[in-house]
Amino acid sequence: MEEHNRDYVSWFRNSSPYINAHRGRTFVVMVSGKAVEEPGFQHIVHDLALLNSLGIRLVLIHGARPQIGERLEAREIDTPFEHHTRITDTQALTGVLEAVGASRMRIEGLFSMGLANSPMHNADIQVVGGNFIVAKPLGIRDGFDYQHTGEVRRVQVEAINRQLESGAIVLLSPVGCSPTGELFNLNSEEVASTVAIALRADKVIFMGEQQGVNDDEGELIREISPEQAGQFLARGLVEDPGTDRKLTAACHAASNGVSRAHLLNFRDDGALLRELFTRDGCGTLVTREAYEDLRNAWIDDVGGILELIQPLEEAGILVRRSRELLENEIKRFSIVERDGMVVGCAALYPLGQGEAGELACVAVHPDYRSARRGQKLLAHIEKRARSQGMRELYVLTTQTSHWFQEQGFEPVDVGTLPGERQQLYNWQRNSRVFRKAL
Repeated sequence: MEEHNRDYVSWFRNSSPYINAHRGRTFVVMVSGKAVEEPGFQHIVHDLALLNSLGIRLVLIHGARPQIGERLEAREIDTPFEHHTRITDTQALTGVLEAVGASRMRIEGLFSMGLANSPMHNADIQVVGGNFIVAKPLGIRDGFDYQHTGEVRRVQVEAINRQLESGAIVLLSPVGCSPTGELFNLNSEEVASTVAIALRADKVIFMGEQQGVNDDEGELIREISPEQAGQFLARGLVEDPGTDRKLTAACHAASNGVSRAHLLNFRDDGALLRELFTRDGCGTLVTREAYEDLRNAWIDDVGGILELIQPLEEAGILVRRSRELLENEIKRFSIVERDGMVVGCAALYPLGQGEAGELACVAVHPDYRSARRGQKLLAHIEKRARSQGMRELYVLTTQTSHWFQEQGFEPVDVGTLPGERQQLYNWQRNSRVFRKAL
């Protein structure tokens, strides 16, 4: 039990930067119609209520595709699909409105729960809907008349923002009204991406039946750019139609001003919280921004570097460096930054007349010693060294000699070090010396 409490405290402390960063931000969350019918959907509602209590401005869009299918099947109404889009005639529209209305009322009911000893106790959340989506007909495309199937024409941004400012959650359904008073069946993924773009949301989150997007080997892709995602879609590598729609919408949002678009599995309990409040998340992130960046360090990185190297200094692996020394030498450092956290660092010091350099303070956080981050840091340092005219690189180490040898360094005597560095050699540490030609 004590270990469980320690894990909880550690997680809560590590989540605090995200709690502060997310407060006052606008998130658009789309949940599929399948999710709404799942027994675990109430947990998603609880998590959304928690986000609301943390000051996050939430717009929730729900799907209703399976519910619509059931209603139409019960009425023996057959509606064809073209390009994954249902052709909605006048008869089918009645079933669409019934299914969407029932799903919406279920969601509002769950947000209204306030039972004692439940996550929603005293939550008092206001869920607000309205004619916030102005729609227009898809019309006739490739010879098919989509009739009452439409697309978003305009989003009533000011009206939505007024509700968000009041602390309410805005709930949008996949139905829109036209200026002529007609109703149109909309694609919920398109509604989510279009609303996120119009609101200039910080995030749009799609919760479907898949964890995200997998690569050719079936491994989950943690981060992908809109361009890379577009190539996946064009090559037909996304087999699940629902994921295809969500990835398409995520690309649209990420290409039009939304910083980050997330794909999550609604069956993964707590996925929403883990994606938002942990560094690595649990789904696929579509973003133009570099979630992980390898760059030269600047003064604001000193604190992160100190936190990274302190355990290695205490273990005697690295030489101790004071904050003052780091601040003076920060231009020598390169770092790997992952979502605001320094997870790797290395420094380059010129030796002799500048024709040689010393690689120093190489460190990678224990949780991130995969994906060849150490090798990438080394390649970055070597590139910096060559750009400064250095022809060889030295490194002194006490416990990681094998790794450096694997990277092409060869053991040499202390006497091969350039003059001044040789005089500063710490015989008490008795470090081994390695050299690599550039």
